[in-house]
Amino acid sequence: MLAYIFVLLAIAVRFLPFAGPLNVLPHAWHFTPLAASLLFFGARGSRRNMWIPLVLLAATDVVLTKYIYAFTFSWDQLVTWAWYAAILWLGTGLREKATFWRVVGAALVSSVSFFLISNFAVWAAWPQMYPRGFTGLMMSYTAGIPFFRGTVESDLFFSLAFFGTPVFVHALSTRLSRSGDHAAAA
Repeated sequence: MLAYIFVLLAIAVRFLPFAGPLNVLPHAWHFTPLAASLLFFGARGSRRNMWIPLVLLAATDVVLTKYIYAFTFSWDQLVTWAWYAAILWLGTGLREKATFWRVVGAALVSSVSFFLISNFAVWAAWPQMYPRGFTGLMMSYTAGIPFFRGTVESDLFFSLAFFGTPVFVHALSTRLSRSGDHAAAA
């Protein structure tokens, strides 16, 4: 259940208005729980229902692209959806053992892979934005650097928060049940 809640949270955050000077970004500097929700769903969600976050996020992308941003739809969006599937798959590696360092590593892989893949796809799909060749590709990566920091920070923060939530709830319930036993014994 928690895995579905985190995916819905990721979708909701993508629609929150950014209160910046442009007021056009639905989320501030890529600080979203998107990758963390995919990692968590891969680790804790039903294997039979892995398609659900993929379809929900793809539908969200269509709405954002067509109606919020008013951009044209291009094949580079398919690359993003393939990345969603890859991060879900990466999360399945955390199913058996989700230690602190494994979660941090998966969050960092999510951030770096999104940066590399999405900026490459934009460069390849939109020749009017960046010139063809190595210089244009480096321009695309350079333009993505300001967003990379927010992506890394949010992937680390939300991944640790999401994977820590069940641990915290379990520890809290154990503590409360112990304190209840002591009260009954007194």
